[in-house]
Amino acid sequence: MKKLFLNRILFSFTISIVCFSSTMFADSAEDSLLGSARVVFQTNYGDIEFGFYPSVAPQTVEHIYKLVRLGCYNTNHFFRVDKGFVAQVADVSNGRTAPMNEEQRTEADKTIKGEFSDVKHVRGILSMGRYSDPNSAQSSFSMLLGDAPHLDHEYAIFGKVTKGDETLKKLEELPTRREGIFVMPTERITILSTYYYDTEMENCQQDKTVLKRRLAASAVEIERQRMKCFP
Repeated sequence: MKKLFLNRILFSFTISIVCFSSTMFADSAEDSLLGSARVVFQTNYGDIEFGFYPSVAPQTVEHIYKLVRLGCYNTNHFFRVDKGFVAQVADVSNGRTAPMNEEQRTEADKTIKGEFSDVKHVRGILSMGRYSDPNSAQSSFSMLLGDAPHLDHEYAIFGKVTKGDETLKKLEELPTRREGIFVMPTERITILSTYYYDTEMENCQQDKTVLKRRLAASAVEIERQRMKCFP
């Protein structure tokens, strides 16, 4: 039974393992700020790849990248999709369906100092979510679906979507409902799995091999956590 469960997880995660090509976002002056690290969110509507601006928001980049490396965004979801505005990822502490281990929980509960910059909120930009306290950001962040100059200098920008515009367009077409200020999808947009690579060190074929190894480890960890919580 355990082997069957793991195989199902691996199948659902690896069914979309490809060196995907997708419409790139328009080049901008900030592209020179992109580091070589890339992260891919594999969702049930397609893949989204993004990179970081380590010189713009070093603490934020380090924190989000560590959350990715720990697998914290696996089984999380997009709780908000406001067409032409933002697609927002939920805080991992409450948004995941899989339980978290101690190391994941410790990192997810950290708050990050607001690293505000002169980079503009335009389509494709990654911007941290927060409460009224400017230093209250944790793990929720938005992918901009349009230009939003009213967010400039108010929310910390830390990166940019580099591939996956078709996926974001699919999310924008989903039915939504409104709860207060939030426009939310009526169906769950799940982040099935995540992986990362370095554009200066890995080519696409190597990525696939590394990804398979990481996904296998993720499946084992999710099953271990599941068995711990539901013996």
